[in-house]
This record gives sequence, C-alpha cells and structure tokens, in this order.
Amino acid sequence: MSTARPTSPNPAVLWASLPVPALLIDRDGHIAAVNPAAETFLNASQRSLRGQPVLERLTINAEMDLAMARARANQAVLSVSDADVATADRPAVSCNIQLAPMQDEAGDLLMLISPRDLADRLGRALQVKSAAKSAIGMAEMLAHEIKNPLAGISGAAQLISMNAGPEDRELTELIVAETRRIVKLLEQVEQFGNLRPPDRRAVNLHDALDRARRSALLGFAAQMTILEDYDPSLPPTYADIDQLMQVFLNLIKNAAEAARGPGTIRLRSFYDPALRIRRKDGTSASLPLTVEVQDDGPGIPPDIAANIFEPFVSGRENGTGLGLALISKIISDHDGWISVDSVPGRTVFRISLPVAPKDAPKPDPRKD
Repeated sequence: MSTARPTSPNPAVLWASLPVPALLIDRDGHIAAVNPAAETFLNASQRSLRGQPVLERLTINAEMDLAMARARANQAVLSVSDADVATADRPAVSCNIQLAPMQDEAGDLLMLISPRDLADRLGRALQVKSAAKSAIGMAEMLAHEIKNPLAGISGAAQLISMNAGPEDRELTELIVAETRRIVKLLEQVEQFGNLRPPDRRAVNLHDALDRARRSALLGFAAQMTILEDYDPSLPPTYADIDQLMQVFLNLIKNAAEAARGPGTIRLRSFYDPALRIRRKDGTSASLPLTVEVQDDGPGIPPDIAANIFEPFVSGRENGTGLGLALISKIISDHDGWISVDSVPGRTVFRISLPVAPKDAPKPDPRKD
C-alpha cells in the first residue's frame, strides 16, 4: 500500500496569498515584482510598478538605503520597526518593515510591509457593538424607572418655590435645574435604544459632510475656521445620509468644544485601499472610504484615550460621555469603523466606510 507524498506549495500561490504588501527589490533598488496586496497598497498594477525605484514609490521615514545594504551584506533578515510609510495616493501609516535577502545570484531583496496599528483599530471597532448593547439595556431601565419620579420631584420643587423665601427659592431652583440635567442625560442614553436601523442607500460622503459643515458654521462653530480637503473622485458609500450627517455634526461639535475658542477644524476625505476586515462568516470586506475630522485643541487625556468610544467616558467636565459612544454605534451599524489619534494640538477622528454595491438603491429625492 503506497502513501501519497504531500506536494510542495506552489510558490506563485504563496506569493499571491500573502496578506501583507510584499515587494521584490533588485540590486539597483528597483521593483522587480509585487504581490496583489502590494498592488492594493500602492494603488498601482505590477506592470506599472516593475522597474520603478522603490523609494520613489514609497516614502519611508527611515534610512532604507542603508537598511537594504546591510540586509544584503549580512545575508540576514533585517527589521525596521515603527516606520511611517506613505505613497502618492495615501497618507503615512505606521508599519513594521522586514527585509529578507533572497538566496539567488540576482541578489534580490524581499520587502514585507505590515501596517502596525491596523489590528488595534479593528479590534476597537469590533468592541463597539458589545458596549452599545450594554448601553441599550441601561437605557431601558433608566428611562422607565427614573424619568417619571424625576418629573414629580421637579414639579414639587416648582410648587414649593412659589411660597418660598429668597434662600429657599435658590435651593428649589437648584433642584429643578439638576433634575432637568439628569432628564437630559437619560434622553441621550435613550437614543441607543431608539435609534432606528439605518436606511442605507448609495450616498455621496461629501453631501453629508457639507450639510454638517454648513449647519455647524451657523451655530456652535461660528467662531471656528473649517477647512475642506476632499477627494472629489470618491465613489458613493452605502449609508443612511441622515445618520451620517449626525455623526459628522457631532464630531465637528466635539472639535469646536475642544478648541475652547477660535480654532481650526479640518475635514478631509480620501481613498485608502489597504484597509480590509474579515467578517464573522469568513468573508472579507474593504473599507476604503475615509473621512477625517481634525482639530487643534489640547487633545484627549491619555488616561481615557483607549476607552473614549465607550459609554459614559468623557474628557470634558460635566460631559455625559454618550456622544462618541452613539457615533460608534452608528458607524458599527454601517459596517464601518472609527478610530482616533490624539496628541496636544492635533486630534484626528478617522471613519472608514464601504463602497456602495452597484445595485444599492439611490437616495430618496423626497428627503432632499
């Protein structure tokens, strides 16, 4: 009885299956070949990339010429950690880079580029739904058990104030003000439970952004300078335009409040083909449509930055900590993700969404 020997994996299949961008670099520093993930990362085909100087197609804040020379000279794998890698079509992404000399006479070098922060951002996005579910349960309990007694307390305090002296009237006014504040908090919590499922259609991201920008400038952001940096070639996304406008409006409001006076808010949109997530059913999804809302405020306190999207976490005095949690829930319901990068003087909220499928319904003109 003979046993079949296992066959060696097909190198071409392995090359195409690599989940990270891989580039084959010749002795002169030119691109000899790229895998499909690298074509997506560079937003260019292998045919157009072949023969191009790699350091003209990639901008890397590291001494890559020296690193490649050392890897070849030592015939050993060399790693470059925490390097910012950018291309002509996409902003810098923090990556780990590995350089491995090929065991051949040509002296080719294999370059693997692994986005460093992608797993953290996606992991945070996957936690959004569990946090939102907890808030929904709390909303149901608080709404039914607390709001009615609070209304009675507020009404009784108003009756007492009619016959009270100046000192007692001041106390009753405090009771009324605080009960109203708590009711307002409960109403915000209720939004988690009452938020309807999104009516998703093929919509232009910039329509929602522009509506939010104009509304903000007429109100809470009147003292702010809002800059627009849009990619007009972006395809439609698959979203509820009203809920999307709510997200952008809340983020602009947060940015305006963070500035604590006149400041600058930058709205930016771009296409990021490198971002893909894997669904629970095993299929993958691309989230290339990216919107950034950037402010020049003091930044998010480091002790809460990792949990800023969870309910009841706030960096502002008397803040409810519900606005960003609600935004996260909406983005999660749209199969997208949201993340934040914050340092003093620069806070960027970044939202990524899918492209609308070809058969997606168009916007309802009655809502325009």
